[in-house]
Amino acid sequence: MKATVKGILRRWSAVGLCFILAIALSGCNPANFETVAAQVPQIVVSVLSDPKTFNYALNQESPNIFGLTYDGLVTENPLTGAVEPALAESWEIAENNLRITFTLREGLRWSDGEPLTADDVDFTYNSVYLNEAIPTDTRDVLRIGESRQLPTVRQLDARTVEFTTPEPFAPFLRITGLPILPAHALREAVETKDSQGNPRFLTTWGVDTPPQKIIVNGPYQLEEYVTSQRVVYRRNPYYWRRDSQGNPQPYVERLIWQIVESTDTSLVQFRSQGLDSVAVTPEYFSLLKREEDRGRFTIYEDGPAPGTNFISFNLNKGRRNGRPLVNPVKSRWFNSPDFRRAIAYGIDRQRMINNIFRGLGQLQNSPISVQSPYYLSSEEGLKVYEYDPDRARELLRQAGFQYNSAGQLLDADGNRVRFSLITNAGNRIREAMGAQIKQDLSQIGIQVDFNPLAFSVLVDRLSNTLDWDCHLLGFTGGVEPNSSANIWSVDGGLHAFNQKLPPGQPPLEGREVADWEQQISDLYIDAARELDESQRKVIYAQTQQLTQEYLPFIYLVSPLAMTAVRDRIQGVQYSALGGAFWNIYELRTVD
Repeated sequence: MKATVKGILRRWSAVGLCFILAIALSGCNPANFETVAAQVPQIVVSVLSDPKTFNYALNQESPNIFGLTYDGLVTENPLTGAVEPALAESWEIAENNLRITFTLREGLRWSDGEPLTADDVDFTYNSVYLNEAIPTDTRDVLRIGESRQLPTVRQLDARTVEFTTPEPFAPFLRITGLPILPAHALREAVETKDSQGNPRFLTTWGVDTPPQKIIVNGPYQLEEYVTSQRVVYRRNPYYWRRDSQGNPQPYVERLIWQIVESTDTSLVQFRSQGLDSVAVTPEYFSLLKREEDRGRFTIYEDGPAPGTNFISFNLNKGRRNGRPLVNPVKSRWFNSPDFRRAIAYGIDRQRMINNIFRGLGQLQNSPISVQSPYYLSSEEGLKVYEYDPDRARELLRQAGFQYNSAGQLLDADGNRVRFSLITNAGNRIREAMGAQIKQDLSQIGIQVDFNPLAFSVLVDRLSNTLDWDCHLLGFTGGVEPNSSANIWSVDGGLHAFNQKLPPGQPPLEGREVADWEQQISDLYIDAARELDESQRKVIYAQTQQLTQEYLPFIYLVSPLAMTAVRDRIQGVQYSALGGAFWNIYELRTVD
């Protein structure tokens, strides 16, 4: 689904594929949870779907619990983009830039009261993230250089741990924001195997695990989970943060995620005064703005939302058991760069902004968030695709397509050009975007079958069966492009447009990697090893030029980042990168 390094690494959002179905810490809740719930300080928000696992290493989706339940060694300040201490109180980077030594804070504890030490850091990395027996996408962001080597992690004493990389790796400090996991609770599951010879860890801490058994180090711990209804969090009494007067944080005792699969329902519940926050989508903005004073809430806004919205075609030429993943006729269309360019010219993105986003958005042309110092704008030479259906038709004809007397597009063999477009059901903005894309492309003779799907079905198609034509989704974003390296690495777990099969399945037969695809993958490696910031910007500019030239993702619109929050919640420091609740530990409620 969400923009700190921790959020970025949390997969499909989001995609987060870390598909971009971001973890909306904004939302709603039926007014009557429990009488007792109203007797303690609490915040009620909503999410679109149930969490899929309570095991961070196995997570690929948003919403997920981990931004509230785990901290890493460092964190990223969404207001400044600066890396700040978290579980580590300090770190030292060696002169050769190949070693970082972290010193943990004194007195750290897990939610069950057990000490949190450097042994937990050693376990988290060596036994989980770097363990090839654990199929975790987290390993992708830790791979370094062309050799895809992994760092070494070594405990020096109870509070000190050393990370060593095989070559300079510019993003590495930010990456150490990955959650630290409890060795005392999980080591046995990693070291013992089930009847199939797999670590028992792979079936540990699923959503059927009693919440009280999930050991955490973040501001909140799980208290209750009721499928399709709610996730309840209670303040972690052993959380490490304290305010300037030495008072323990967080201040708010309980946080409730109400699971609401419709954004319309979220709006109704927010307006009913029983809810604390809702994401302000463009179709709701005018209505909510009029009610701001009477409803005693504030609409916060901070420019374009980070991350991306796009459509993407399935470029995979691979076969499973001799059967092509994609119909060979369609595969020829999808793998034609001119076909994809024609599609880009054929989508009226400005109409999308005017009508669907009510003017509250801007054109998007890059995979890198506008907040990032590595973002390349059209003014700096990035190729863009303004709406031009005539140019689209011209490109299609040049690519061998033709039109019949009814204006329908046919390929060179006379096949009608028709494909399916899928997205997640329940997201009204995304459903409206899909409907417009269907309409726009009909104007250049293409029939689009638009099919919003339940999120679980969608994820299965995109990451398991790989049975899809085109999807409309997004990825989360942030300031460090390398956090999305597993999207662009040809072997990355989130390389969605030409996906490998997940671990445990036989490899695809005949999967091909295009030259431009490999070049982008290589450039991300080059940028990660480059320590000169000006040169990193040059390299990332090259990646953006390639993504716009070959269009593995056809980027659409960046909506403005807006959230409505009840005035009873004090201390909000809104940020497009972090949202309204990134500093949940220091928020207070006043009733």
